Amino acid sequence: MSDGTDHRPGRAVTAAAIAVLVFLQIPVLVVMLAAFSTTSYLTIPPKGLTLAWFGKVLADPTYLAAIRMSLILAFGSTLVSTVLGVAAAYALFRRTLPGSEAIIAFLMAPLVMPAVVVGVALLQFFSLTGLRGTLFGLLMAHVVITVPYIVRSALASLAGLDGALEEAARVLGATGLEAFRLVTLPLILPGVVAGALFAFITSLDNVPVTIFLIGANQTTLPVLIFSSVEMGIDPSVAAVSTLLILATAIVLILAERRFRLHRFV
Repeated sequence: MSDGTDHRPGRAVTAAAIAVLVFLQIPVLVVMLAAFSTTSYLTIPPKGLTLAWFGKVLADPTYLAAIRMSLILAFGSTLVSTVLGVAAAYALFRRTLPGSEAIIAFLMAPLVMPAVVVGVALLQFFSLTGLRGTLFGLLMAHVVITVPYIVRSALASLAGLDGALEEAARVLGATGLEAFRLVTLPLILPGVVAGALFAFITSLDNVPVTIFLIGANQTTLPVLIFSSVEMGIDPSVAAVSTLLILATAIVLILAERRFRLHRFV
C-alpha cells in the first residue's frame, strides 16, 4: 500500500541531473558539429556545412581497414566471451564449482584493475608466448576484458530466475542441456544481450589494452583516432568519431526497445 508520500525528486534535483547530463554531452556535440565544417581544421561553431569529411573517411583505405579490424575483434570477442561467460555464470549460479566467490572475484578483476595494468600484463605474457602482434592474441585479450560484462549480467538474470521451472522441465523428460536451452536461456536472454552489447562496445572502443598488443601492420579504429589526434586534428577525425557515436547510439536504442536493457544496468 502507498503511504501517500510523494517520492518523486524535487525540481532542484531534476534540474541538477539535467545540468550534469548536458555537461557530459557537450564534448560529444562539439565533435559532431566539427564533423560538418567546411574548413580543414576543427572549428566551433562550424563554418559552413558539408558531408565531404564523411566521404573522405569512407573512401580512405586506412580508415576502412581500421573499421574492419575493429569489427572483427568486437564481434569475435563478444561471441567468445558470451559463450564462456554464460557457461561460467550458470556453473557459478548452480554452485557446481568449488570456491565460487573467489572465481567470481577473479573473473571481475579486469573491471576493477586499471586498463593500462591489464595491457602491460598481457603484453609481457604474449611476448613470452609469441602471441604479441597476432590477431588471435589480440582477440583473446579482448575476451579477457569483455567476459566480466557477460558474467555479471548473466548472474544478475539468473538470480531472478525461478529454479523450479528448469526442474519441471527435467521432470517432464528434458535433459540438463535441453532444459537450459529451452527454459533457462530464453528467460535470461535479455540480460545476456545487455552484457553482450556492453562487451561489444567495450571491445570496439578499447585503446589502453589494444595499443600495447597490436602489430605493426594492424590498427583498430580507436587506436587510429588516438594516433591521428596526436599528429594533429582535422575534421575527418571528428567525422569518423561521429559515425562511431551514431552507430553505438542506434544499436543501444534498438536493443533497449527490444529487450528493455535498463533493467540490467
